[in-house]
Amino acid sequence: MRSARTKTSGSKTRVVVVTPDPEFARTAKETFAAAPQVELELMAGRIAEMAAAVAAAEATVVVVDLHGATAETMAALEGLTARLAGWPPVVTVTDAFDKEVMRQLLKMRIADFLVKPVQPVELVRTCARVVQTPAGAEPSEAEIFTYLPAVGGAGVTTLAIQTALLLLGSGNQKTRPATCLVDLDFQHGACADYLDLEPRLDLNEIEPRPERLDRQLLEVMLSYHASGLAVIAAPCRPAEMRSFDPDTVTRLLDLVSSHFNYVVIDLPRTWFSWTDNVLLGSNRLFVVSEMTVPGIKHAKQLVTAVRERLEGGPRPQVIINRFEQRMFGAGLRRSDVEQALGEDFAATIPNDYRLVREAIDRGVPLDEVKAGNKITSELRKLVSPVVPADKAAAEPAGKRRLSLSWARG
Repeated sequence: MRSARTKTSGSKTRVVVVTPDPEFARTAKETFAAAPQVELELMAGRIAEMAAAVAAAEATVVVVDLHGATAETMAALEGLTARLAGWPPVVTVTDAFDKEVMRQLLKMRIADFLVKPVQPVELVRTCARVVQTPAGAEPSEAEIFTYLPAVGGAGVTTLAIQTALLLLGSGNQKTRPATCLVDLDFQHGACADYLDLEPRLDLNEIEPRPERLDRQLLEVMLSYHASGLAVIAAPCRPAEMRSFDPDTVTRLLDLVSSHFNYVVIDLPRTWFSWTDNVLLGSNRLFVVSEMTVPGIKHAKQLVTAVRERLEGGPRPQVIINRFEQRMFGAGLRRSDVEQALGEDFAATIPNDYRLVREAIDRGVPLDEVKAGNKITSELRKLVSPVVPADKAAAEPAGKRRLSLSWARG
């Protein structure tokens, strides 16, 4: 068996693509033709015919189009991965999402997979990611931002999504920090719906044996937005009220925090057995409420409860969402909120119902609907002091990271 090698020397990245599909071959050619630093070798045929040639090629990354995933194809792929022994990393492409095929790929330790039709930007991004993150690399912990509603309908999902997109865009175009949005509202979660994505998290699959959840299985359960944002969300089960074992949720978040620079968590209002662990593992905790007297009271009560339960945990900060400042007339003013919440008050997010509604209906970020909008501007003020735009991607995650493993104890 060939031992694992280091990255192929030279200034160019050598990508070997094996495919019997003329359409995917064309996509690969057009995609990598625009990247002068990439040297593409295209092998037209099935992996069963090309395995020896792939093993002999001095590749940096191998892309294998399974195109039907027959028993012969899977056997050939398994033989190839055993022969390569971890380098170069192998990315597979399938015609459709098939759980049985994915299970076989996990056993082979495939670096990543894509489902047709493959977007050129995702093909490039995937190849770059598997090369830069070799097997056995020491993972780092993510900066974790958690949103907790104080009242129902506070708009937590919208704020969590926009925060995740801001963090994703905080680097430059070449080195955007890996960012993941995690929807932990398993009963009524809406993150996937807001972004027009298919929720892929299958908790029934991992709950019996949380320890089998690894990077490969995580990739199977991730959804990706066109922006590059990774999303973990389960299909809504509005008629089911289930509380999963804390080890299942904690293991999931442990793994996510090890493979992303930033993680944004959308929590449900209901307090579950695993909520303490999630809050303890967070770096920033935002309690979201509305501009009403009951809303402010509930926020203050929730902050007190968090402090009493989680001594040594993150300091809760209150965000008042959908804020409208009126010059005249009755009603609460910002000064009233500041007086009521004191040092726990973080910010007010302005109300712009039409903007938010259009973004949700189209499944796009607020900035795509209206650049420089006030909601995004206010959120940026909250995020920027923690993640300066000029350092978000240059500095790897690690300087004040609270591990969720620690939160278990």
